[in-house]
Amino acid sequence: MTAYPSIKTFLHLVLACFAFVIAAVSVSATAAVNPGGEISYDINVHIDPVTRMIEGQSIINVTRPRELNIVLGQQFEVTQALIDGHPLGRSRRWSNQSHAWQIPYDLLPQRQIEIHWRGKLSALDATLDHEQTLDRPIPVSGEAGTFLSTGSGWYPRIVGGLARYEVKLSLPSGQRGLVAGRLLEESESEQGYQAHFEFPFPAEGITLMAGPYEIETDVFIGVKGESIQLRTYFHPQLSGLSRDYIEAVKRYLKLYELWIGSYPFTEFSVVSSPTPTGFGMPTLTYLGINVLQLPFIRDTSLGHEVLHNWWGNGVYPDYRSGNWSEGLTTFMADYAYKEQEGSEAAREMRLGWLRDFAALEPGQDAPLSAFTSRTHGASKIVGYNKSAMFFFMLRDHLGEAVFNQSLQGLWKTQRFKVTSWQHLQQMFEIVSGQNLQPFFTQWLDRAGAPAIIITAVENTQTDSGYALSVTLEQSSPTYQLSVPVAIESEEGTEIHQLDLQQNQQTFTLAVQSKPISVTLDPDLRLFRQLAPGEAPPILREVMVNPTTKTILLSENCEVRHIAETLAGRLQRREPKTVSASKQLSTAPTLVIGLQHEIDAWLEAKNLSPRPEVVSEKGSAQAWTLAHSNGASLAIISAQDAASLEALIRPLPHYGRQSYIVFEGRQAMDRGTWPMRVQRVRVE
Repeated sequence: MTAYPSIKTFLHLVLACFAFVIAAVSVSATAAVNPGGEISYDINVHIDPVTRMIEGQSIINVTRPRELNIVLGQQFEVTQALIDGHPLGRSRRWSNQSHAWQIPYDLLPQRQIEIHWRGKLSALDATLDHEQTLDRPIPVSGEAGTFLSTGSGWYPRIVGGLARYEVKLSLPSGQRGLVAGRLLEESESEQGYQAHFEFPFPAEGITLMAGPYEIETDVFIGVKGESIQLRTYFHPQLSGLSRDYIEAVKRYLKLYELWIGSYPFTEFSVVSSPTPTGFGMPTLTYLGINVLQLPFIRDTSLGHEVLHNWWGNGVYPDYRSGNWSEGLTTFMADYAYKEQEGSEAAREMRLGWLRDFAALEPGQDAPLSAFTSRTHGASKIVGYNKSAMFFFMLRDHLGEAVFNQSLQGLWKTQRFKVTSWQHLQQMFEIVSGQNLQPFFTQWLDRAGAPAIIITAVENTQTDSGYALSVTLEQSSPTYQLSVPVAIESEEGTEIHQLDLQQNQQTFTLAVQSKPISVTLDPDLRLFRQLAPGEAPPILREVMVNPTTKTILLSENCEVRHIAETLAGRLQRREPKTVSASKQLSTAPTLVIGLQHEIDAWLEAKNLSPRPEVVSEKGSAQAWTLAHSNGASLAIISAQDAASLEALIRPLPHYGRQSYIVFEGRQAMDRGTWPMRVQRVRVE
């Protein structure tokens, strides 16, 4: 008798073989990113947040180098630059230029570059929000905090190179700092604080943070019995939250180690920022002081950032073929937590994704394979939401067990390697034994989404029950879809999966008892264009649509200026203002004014008055309504200038709502208008 391996053993054998194949692809991908062989940095840096002065020395070693391009920010002075002990040469012509050295290809097996630099960091601006911080990647410092991002040019860096590094950091007494990686040693005395970090894996860059931190530590024992150091670097006013955050991190590490595989690093830290930012890096997350104080962050955003240590910081996306890591992290964190709440909460999140997508104008979206990073609202809708829905549909297609085994296989074979969508497809195909090329191609390489409608329903009584004929139509280009339809009958409701591959297909279903109605995709399990009426308007529509018109009702200069600032913040561009007396166009329209001005304008335009759900509540209200010409309107109403100004910071974060009521800056009530599913009664 022939002995066959168990399914688990067989899977391990498959993964071992696949590891060899996929490693060959990964090596070539990494080689395409790295300009040569291995790169390592050895950096010593001293920062004085009071004077904002920085002084650093960096030794860069490169094995098997090809052509090298090294850059350093323009605000720094280079005091020494050597290559293999010889002068490196001039780095710029004018003082307002960034430093740049181009080192041609050489046959030497190794090169060593040594650069010393110093300069003054920009002043920390605590009023900036997360989006503004992303838009201004400059190195900043102050007594409340120092933030030197990879993209700010704070250290001499080889362009396009993954690198290992060691950083020795020196700060004045009372300040503490860190970079991503393993803490080797630290000390503090009257002379100041010193810390030594290493990151022994290929990394995309080095980000440095510092502040007047109080540090609390603990240890988590990982799935393999290894000790993982947990830390909070919190501003003094947050010290009471340290224990809760550490316990939450333990919960997430346990969840994802069991789900994916062992945690790849030796520590994880939660670090507070004086600005309302949210960043995830290997071994840490950097969150704003005000953000950390929000009670729900430990149950939402924190888990998302912990998971990025697997996807994004543990397995690197190949940006040339699209960034899959944000969508997978959203699916396994934000969406997974909604599934833990219950099926209704999960469906509501999927509805939010589809509503957001419906808010885009044709041409605003892009294929998933073109998404690299979040730059505006439209890119988030594609790169996070649509991508998360892709993984949701893939799990539906393969089944949860195969889906999870594929993720575990991806983790085993791709840790600290540049990984493309193609690698993901190959892993899911090997574990499932299915050809997934059509599935991946239609969802990754096309912009948009299919529009699906029920065009006809006919019912015929038979000897054994009823024959229900359902005709579905989808837009072009056609997708290969498994479309769920709910058949409601006198005995209950059954879900049928219809294999739709053409522009129009008719399906005949055998039903035992008399059918009452047919509903298309009632649980919202397909990424698709919602039909007219399915998606009531939300605030996002006027925020992301580039054709949005803005009406400023007030003639008061102060109120008008505040309203214009608010409109610009919502749309992240100069608003296109039109006269209040003009006829409403078919473009989305944002209307801002004081309460009496809004009420008068609504009456003059024969529009519905303010809804009862927001009427006479709070100091300001915002709501949406649909005009008879098809345009979406967003109305913002405030009792006075101060109440309107209070909306500038919080309101842009509530784009998924149909209505919201504020008392000052605090949202006191919010919601979405109900969805109307595609439901056809059977005659």
